[in-house]
Amino acid sequence: MNTLVASAGAETGVPSQYLSFELAGEPYAVDILKVREIKGWEPARELPEAPLYIKGVINLRGTILPIMDLRERFGMARGEYTATTVIVILGLESPAGGEQALGIVVDAVSDVLDVRPDAVRPPPALGAAVQMRYLKGILPGERMTMLLNADALLSERDWDGIEVQLA
Repeated sequence: MNTLVASAGAETGVPSQYLSFELAGEPYAVDILKVREIKGWEPARELPEAPLYIKGVINLRGTILPIMDLRERFGMARGEYTATTVIVILGLESPAGGEQALGIVVDAVSDVLDVRPDAVRPPPALGAAVQMRYLKGILPGERMTMLLNADALLSERDWDGIEVQLA
């Protein structure tokens, strides 16, 4: 496991764990408490009139699971699905209340990071490829890691559209 701290010996706050992954060659991470499962890539069954970033749905042990391609959600160039491509299944807060599962397609899973609160920097106000509402913060370092705000990945309108498609 990697430990990221703002300065040696800093004792400010309990570390949180994040699952790190690659997306278009860049490091990202999501709170491990949101992660329910990691599974190999499998093609999703398309949903008519779904946004381009919603690849469709898969059947996961009897549960119909919507699949989102993060590259497309963030407006990045489409990538090829390879042997390292995985679906990270997240448990997100649904606008209707309760938890809703969502699979996100990422290029590769990397590591689990222990992140101290004082190591996280706020996202910049302007000029990032990813819209700021999707970020909790940034971990500085040789390769800056973007910490995702998983619950912001789908808007209430997105959830409503998916629920209508699945009904």
